[in-house]
Amino acid sequence: MAYTNIDDPSAHFQIALYAGTGSELVITNNGNSNLQPDFLWIKSRTEADANHHTHNTNVATTRTLFVNKTDYEETQSQSVKSVQSNGFTLGTWAGNNKVSNNFVAWQWKANGGTTASNTSGSITSTVQVNTDAGFSIVNYTGNGTVGNSSTTIGHGLSQRPDAIIIKDRDSLSNWSLWHTYFGANKIQFLNQRLAIATDNDVWANTLPTSSVFCVGNSAVNTNNNNYVAYCFHNVQGYSKFGSYIGNGFANGPFIYTGFKPAYFIVKDTGSSGSSWRILDGARNPFNFTDLLLALQEVNGGAELDGSSHSSNIGVDFVSNGIKIRTAYPQYNFSGRTYIYMAFAENPFVTSTGIPTTAR
Repeated sequence: MAYTNIDDPSAHFQIALYAGTGSELVITNNGNSNLQPDFLWIKSRTEADANHHTHNTNVATTRTLFVNKTDYEETQSQSVKSVQSNGFTLGTWAGNNKVSNNFVAWQWKANGGTTASNTSGSITSTVQVNTDAGFSIVNYTGNGTVGNSSTTIGHGLSQRPDAIIIKDRDSLSNWSLWHTYFGANKIQFLNQRLAIATDNDVWANTLPTSSVFCVGNSAVNTNNNNYVAYCFHNVQGYSKFGSYIGNGFANGPFIYTGFKPAYFIVKDTGSSGSSWRILDGARNPFNFTDLLLALQEVNGGAELDGSSHSSNIGVDFVSNGIKIRTAYPQYNFSGRTYIYMAFAENPFVTSTGIPTTAR
């Protein structure tokens, strides 16, 4: 039986590793398919005080937001100067291209930069959608109407999102996250270590639908402020937005995703001292997967090499999921619930019934 319609995840998500030169630099992707990135998330692996930078093609790619900070959007004319059919071009900005720094760029495809007006919500949005991969980039302008579920934004997807990430581009504000594990009145922030919080207002205590999501307070709907929202839903064999409970043992939980992961970001929902942790199969092409990048509030932090840690902090990316191989509390504190977002390197079984293998 066919498992997925996405036999080649590299058509929708790729990771590029590169060394900064300080001069204009063309990054070419090396996946099985060409990928013109519409959402780029770039991080220095070397610098302890380097931020996480994001860019998208709904606006000029020289516009950037820092995922680990509350800062408003700024223009860096020498950041991502352009995107190509299979990569992107960097200017001389040190944030993305510092000499002697190693970088990672996580890249998602939407619709090649082509947007459309969406009138499904009470606020008209501008959306760029990849329906196959369950991903959309949404821009909207707040109207300041808060406190009820009447203020809605069209997301352009074909089904209810499983994760929504929203940032106010015009003010100092957190990166608000709704995750399918939460229910209608919970929130967490990408740029903070805080535990999951109850907030009856931010989503107007209303779950997103197959066409819209609600914006119920000023964090996501300040009058005349411009916002970006990244919306995702689970796609069998390609992406998974889920949760698991830690057991506190080195022989930790197995997380079934239905694919061999390329990317895994995870957060302890119950701890205010736990930052988001990012693992991927490009920086660790073989198990253990233990090269960590964290979302710290003040700065991004340098890459942490798990092999030099006082205890094992590795996981295994296997053919159908993730096996936790550590009691490291950032992944596996006994009884705690963790949420995650993961994207595939290969599906567990292709549309023609061919299984993948572990690394």
